[in-house]
Amino acid sequence: MATHELHSSPETCHWGYFDSQLKPSLSLKSGDIATIHCVSGAAEILPQPPMNVLPEHREILGKLKPHLGRHILTGPVHVEGAERGDVLAVEVLDIKFRTNWGWNVQRPLMGTLPEDFQFYRLTHIPIDSNRGVCTMPWGTEIELKPFFGIMGVAPPPEWGQCSSVEPRAFGGNIDNKHFNVGTTVYFPVFAPGALFSTGDGHGVQGDGEVNLTALETSLSGTFRFTVRKDMKLNNPRAETATHWITHGFDTDLDDAAKEALRDMIRLITAKTGLKPEDAYMLCSLKGDLHITQTVDGNKGVHCMMEKALIGG
Repeated sequence: MATHELHSSPETCHWGYFDSQLKPSLSLKSGDIATIHCVSGAAEILPQPPMNVLPEHREILGKLKPHLGRHILTGPVHVEGAERGDVLAVEVLDIKFRTNWGWNVQRPLMGTLPEDFQFYRLTHIPIDSNRGVCTMPWGTEIELKPFFGIMGVAPPPEWGQCSSVEPRAFGGNIDNKHFNVGTTVYFPVFAPGALFSTGDGHGVQGDGEVNLTALETSLSGTFRFTVRKDMKLNNPRAETATHWITHGFDTDLDDAAKEALRDMIRLITAKTGLKPEDAYMLCSLKGDLHITQTVDGNKGVHCMMEKALIGG
């Protein structure tokens, strides 16, 4: 096992898209650990002092241009031995804040209630990472629970370039608040080396992410990467200390819920040997469907099941 560090820079970041043809910014072996530094936001969101803007953030904004989507991603990371049909397990070992501020923006025609809030609004929110809180404009303190809104591998080569906005089978803008320290996220691999990228740091977010954004901020994450040739997946899954999580993505929220539920049934039957109809019943009694987000084109639903009921 080796450890690596990947800094955010114009040479190691790509803005707004996933692509199986991207040149790797870092190569490592299965089982290795990497700390990946990320930045968040276009020039329009940069604040004034005393909020600190990272020098490399300004450099990235000066040299790169957005393409298809709006998220600045660090990567990709090439993992030796990962081939199409495999699964890449990404264990979140640590997350650290890089700045003393975050931002929230709502835009016309976007968000969950575009008909109610037809204007642009940018809010800078102070972050106190030592105390673990952010302070809202009206004075309320909210506990920080950081995670990466975007974690994903390269899409299938036949899909070409894919926007960073919509979550898909390769992951991307999943915006699942449970992807914090201690969680392992499993991605189906579609390209040699998997080509993992991350970004879209969130300081805290509610299920739904309803006004378009969370507390967006710049984060550093430390991850362990493991190639799993014993797993086959249709969509990303996640494993916390207590739960298994499956995902569904679709423009229709009902269809996203069905997709997440079907994958949970597949997971339960594989782990327990139960018949699908019994797994379906168990989901009705103990499975929890949550709305991951309703603002990213493809809406997200995740299904959570206690590991104690079906095994780790």
